Amino acid sequence: MAAPKPVYDLMLMLDADAPSERRAEILQEVEAFVQRGGTIESKHDWGVRPLAYEIEHHKDAEYHLLQFSAPPETIERLRTMLRITDGVLRHRTIKVLPGTPPPPTVRAEPRPVAAAAAPAAEAAPPPPADAAEAPPAESAPAPPAEAPAETPPAA
Repeated sequence: MAAPKPVYDLMLMLDADAPSERRAEILQEVEAFVQRGGTIESKHDWGVRPLAYEIEHHKDAEYHLLQFSAPPETIERLRTMLRITDGVLRHRTIKVLPGTPPPPTVRAEPRPVAAAAAPAAEAAPPPPADAAEAPPAESAPAPPAEAPAETPPAA
């Protein structure tokens, strides 16, 4: 009895500045490559999202998650193919362990940065309009002054 093929997650980050035809072509090539040696379990298009940091001077990437089962040899060849493909900013293949929850559903739109900061600003009390109206700041007591050193009387 043959062991079942392991299930993998492939996260692709494609160049958002590339033409949409090129991005679709990359996805079709990856899917065809995987299907030659395995089966695709699910596909998730997470759309264009801002990157946490720039990658090759790009600030946005188009995210795709493919879940598939394939033999380990396919993973090595897929990794080589993605490494040399123009338009792929990053990729990561992870073996899915049994009991791993399903991938999250994606929000329709990314959270705006200003909206995330707005609730924090509303919770803080407004600053005083004038420094005279501000409550006095508590000051720490001054350290005691050192007594001058006694000099012995001159003889």
